[in-house]
Amino acid sequence: MLKHRLWFTILWPSFLMACVLEILVFAVVDPGDLHGFNGAPIEWSRQAVYTVSFLVFWGVIAISGALSALLCASARAVNRGRPFEDEAAESRGN
Repeated sequence: MLKHRLWFTILWPSFLMACVLEILVFAVVDPGDLHGFNGAPIEWSRQAVYTVSFLVFWGVIAISGALSALLCASARAVNRGRPFEDEAAESRGN
């Protein structure tokens, strides 16, 4: 149960921030004007650019949240290989 709750506490805020970032980026950048690293225009539809960029934003922000959660775990829990388990529940025998 705790793992599911942890994932939701990471994924939901990262989803919301990806939405905000998507709005901010595409308020300034026109997807039709994007070019690749070789200088050639990206020939994707606007919808594809919006979708791929949203998923990239969400993934990067979610990884950042997961790393933050890992850094908040105790060294003992990380060394046992179970960084996201509730140590208080474990000490009670639950």
